Amino acid sequence: MNDFKPAGRATLIGSLPIDDHDKALRAVMEHTPDIPLWVQLPVYPQEGMLTQFTSGLPGLVLSDDRIILDPSLNNFERELVDFYEEYIAVTQGDKSLDASRFILTKDSAPGFFVLQEALKTAPKPFAIKGQITGPVTLCLGLTDQNKQAVFYDERLRDAVTKTIALKARWQVEQLKQFGAPIIIFLDEPGLAGFGSSALIGVSKEDVEKLLAEVIDQIHLGGGLAGVHVCSNTDWSLILESSADILSFDAYDYFDRLILYAKELKKFLEQGRILAWGIVPTAKEEDIEKETSAGLVERWEKEASELEALGISRAQILSQSLITPSCGTGSMSLDHALKVLKLNLEVSGSLQRLL
Repeated sequence: MNDFKPAGRATLIGSLPIDDHDKALRAVMEHTPDIPLWVQLPVYPQEGMLTQFTSGLPGLVLSDDRIILDPSLNNFERELVDFYEEYIAVTQGDKSLDASRFILTKDSAPGFFVLQEALKTAPKPFAIKGQITGPVTLCLGLTDQNKQAVFYDERLRDAVTKTIALKARWQVEQLKQFGAPIIIFLDEPGLAGFGSSALIGVSKEDVEKLLAEVIDQIHLGGGLAGVHVCSNTDWSLILESSADILSFDAYDYFDRLILYAKELKKFLEQGRILAWGIVPTAKEEDIEKETSAGLVERWEKEASELEALGISRAQILSQSLITPSCGTGSMSLDHALKVLKLNLEVSGSLQRLL
C-alpha cells in the first residue's frame, strides 16, 4: 500500500446525472483518465444506493415500492443456511467467487461491465476505481418487515456485511486483470450522524467491526480500500481503521477533520492517502461561483495546516487524490460537468507543483 502514491491525480465518487452508461463512461475517461471508475446512474431505480448491492441476501423482498429483508418469511431460515454455506464455500476456496451470489450483474450494475469492456482497449491507467455502499449505511438504510433498520438485527447485519465484503472483493478480482492498482471506496453517508442522537444504539465497536470485515476482503483480493464520508463524522473511525484512503468533503468539512490532528499525522506517516473532496457538490451556488484557481488556493491553505503537524508539502501532495466532495448524480448535467471540469483542472494544477 505504501507504494501507491497518487500525487494529486483525479478520480470521482461514482454517480452522474446521465441516462446512458456509454456516455457516462466517456465523461469519466475525458475527465479522470488516470483513475477511471465505473459509473452509477441513479436515474435507474436498480442503481440506487440501497438497491444496487442487495442481490443474494436472505429474506430479500424487492418490488417497485419497497425493499426489505424479512426474517418472518416461511423460508427465511433455509435461505439463511444456504447463504452461510455459500459464503463459507467461497471464503474457504471450495467455490469460485465469480460463480457465487456475491457478484455484480449487468442488470444491477451495468456501468461496471461498460468500464470493464472499455479497459480492454484503453491505455493502461494509473489505477482503477470501484465503489460499493458501505455496510453501516446499508444496514441503517435497509429495514425489516417492521420498518426497523436491519443494523439492529444481528443476523441481518452480519449477512449484509458479508455480502458487501465479497461483492467488493469480486470487483477487485475482476478489475485487477488490467494490471493497475484497484481502489474500492465504501460509500458511508450513514456515518455522518455518528455520535448523535440519530444513531442511538450504534456503537463505535460495531462500526469498526463492520468496516474491518469489508476492508479485509478488499485487501485479500489485492485491492486498496477507501472510506468516503461526505459530511462530518467521528473521523477516528476511519483514521484508526485499516482503510488505505480517507475520502472526505474538504470544501466544507476540513475544519472538522483537522481537529483529529494526532490521528491524521499518524495516518499520513503510515503512507496512507487523503482523497480531498475539494470541488463542491452540495450547493449549486458554490459550483457556479468557484474556479479552479480558487479551489487550488483553498487546497493549499488546508495543506498548510497539515504541514504544521510536521508533514511536508511534498509528502502531503504525494499522498493525495483530488475528487468532488460527493457524487453528482442528483444535480443538473450542466453542474455535474462543471464539477468534473473543475476536478480535472485542480488536479492538473496540483500535479504541476510536484
